[in-house]
Amino acid sequence: MEKRDYIEMCSGALRANFLRSMLSMFGIAIGVAAVVLLTSIGEGTRRYILKEFTQFGTNILAVNPGKTETRGIPGIFGGTTRKLTIDDALAVERLPRVQRIVPMTMGLARVESEGRGRSVIVYGSSSAMPETFQFEIGQGEFLPKIDMHRAMPVVVLGPKVKRELFGDDNALGKSVRISGYRLRVIGIMAPKGQMLGFDLDDAVYIPVALAMQIFNLDELNEIDVAFAHGGLAEQVAEDVRKLLTDRHRGYEDFTITTQTAMLDVFDKVIRGITLAVSFIAGISLLVGAVGIFTMMWISVGERISEIGLLLAIGATPKQIHQLFLIEAILLTTLGGVVGAALGLGLTGLLQIAFPTLPVQVQGQYLAGALMMSVITGIASGVAPARRAARLTPVEALQSE
Repeated sequence: MEKRDYIEMCSGALRANFLRSMLSMFGIAIGVAAVVLLTSIGEGTRRYILKEFTQFGTNILAVNPGKTETRGIPGIFGGTTRKLTIDDALAVERLPRVQRIVPMTMGLARVESEGRGRSVIVYGSSSAMPETFQFEIGQGEFLPKIDMHRAMPVVVLGPKVKRELFGDDNALGKSVRISGYRLRVIGIMAPKGQMLGFDLDDAVYIPVALAMQIFNLDELNEIDVAFAHGGLAEQVAEDVRKLLTDRHRGYEDFTITTQTAMLDVFDKVIRGITLAVSFIAGISLLVGAVGIFTMMWISVGERISEIGLLLAIGATPKQIHQLFLIEAILLTTLGGVVGAALGLGLTGLLQIAFPTLPVQVQGQYLAGALMMSVITGIASGVAPARRAARLTPVEALQSE
């Protein structure tokens, strides 16, 4: 038999049992579609998180109060907390490889002006914040370069807060009240959008010493340290560790997190989750393989006379084996193609229905799912094909 004969006979057998073939293909199609869809969501999420963090650059590390052995933000969500002070921040700034430092403290407070007001996030920071985190000023200026211990009564508004308090009016030079403190507006931030669900436009920025007074704090929530490039991360982290350990009487009662390490952790976690969900989705391929195996086994029993006739006119057992194996592979491959199209279609619909949902189709997962459908066809078709190949012409024709 020629290759064309194999294809014609296999496709004819599938058409003869159209409904049963479609149901068997459906199981494979669901598995491939699930793999494509879930891995697309997982990869999209991974890229989204990396993009969100790298928008501030990769040359930043964070120092948080409290020593913790787990990932996260110690001092806010757990860990043994010790104080980080403005003096600690100033000492870090004097290190040779450090370009800038941004002392940070934050809290929720009511911001009021001209009879309007509501609670927003208030960030206590310094003049280095825009350059460090790549923020832009829309109007006016950011916090001035002053002694960090000085609680200067000025404020910079996020664009959303400015719009809600002053509408289209010019807010520069006007006053707002934050927890009873009267502050003068000196700047409006340019729109920045959201990062991991936090609206950076719905916030206000004040000098760090003033924020510590407003929130009755005697320590910083965080010290962000900027350096020349990502390749210096480990060296700068070690310099900061030695300095602060000496200042804290030999205790490493703080946690240093480099952005590179944090991104590596996120990357590994998301990739692990993506592989896990693709494995779970692949279980449906196993279910489909059982369906294909059952159908092919029944098909061999129903086509014994056809097998006997082929053997009688000169077909070899090897050709009979190949015929049924190709039929199984053709069935699962068609199912894989349908599943891939279905997965891509569902991914496209998700992007249309939920534009903010991060979805990114991965070519290797798509190719892997199609390859698995072919392997599934081989695995599920071997035993029925061997059963058909073992029949002799006399046995096959006698069964009729």
